[in-house]
Amino acid sequence: MILLKFKRKALISFVCVLTGFMIAIQFQSTQKPDIRETRDVWEIRKQLQTEQKKQLLLYNQITESERILEEYSEKSEQEQLNTLKESTEVLKEKAGLTEKKGKGLLITIEPLFENESERVESYPSITPDLLNRLINELNTYGAEDIAIENERIINLTPIRYVNGKTYVNNHALPGIPLKLKVLSPNPKRLLDYVQVSESKDYFAIEDLSLSAEIKNGLVLPGYEGVVDLEGIKVKEQAEAGE
Repeated sequence: MILLKFKRKALISFVCVLTGFMIAIQFQSTQKPDIRETRDVWEIRKQLQTEQKKQLLLYNQITESERILEEYSEKSEQEQLNTLKESTEVLKEKAGLTEKKGKGLLITIEPLFENESERVESYPSITPDLLNRLINELNTYGAEDIAIENERIINLTPIRYVNGKTYVNNHALPGIPLKLKVLSPNPKRLLDYVQVSESKDYFAIEDLSLSAEIKNGLVLPGYEGVVDLEGIKVKEQAEAGE
């Protein structure tokens, strides 16, 4: 009985921490939008739409957490344990911590030019600014999950430029060409957006091309980095009768 209560408390704590972690991420990203000095009205509108979607997602997560807690309180101890285990797996999937399969787009980034001339040209590479722009547009257009090469993109993913290379999740990306896997409930609609995306023009300026095709069996790896939950605390309450 003591062991069962311990397991139940441990699962409750884990679910609460993971839920808090996801809400904290959404809240932080909502409170600190990426502001640039040279934005035009169209870019500001798109940024506003993105922030509104993040806020809606936050409200949905809070509502879902409240529903889970209500269901939990109405069940027996064994049912509570099963519910918590299922909820934990769902939360891990939503946070991008597990492998995920589905339909979506396979996006290829490759050189725009054919280096067949005798003149010397530097081989193009993708910069963090270009990659961030593309990811933001994909999220705006309805992407649910994104991975570049073998790196899962989550809300905590750092994209940096270190010693001439772009790092994602603290791992250097390989050279061009690169593959992005993007899951979406409506791949055709997402493909239409990508084909007229502003990112294609920005990539072309850097001698890079952006092409996409619909795929039904995409497999995205889970996020393998360390999730920092520092500052998130679980408030424990004494159970009646203890």
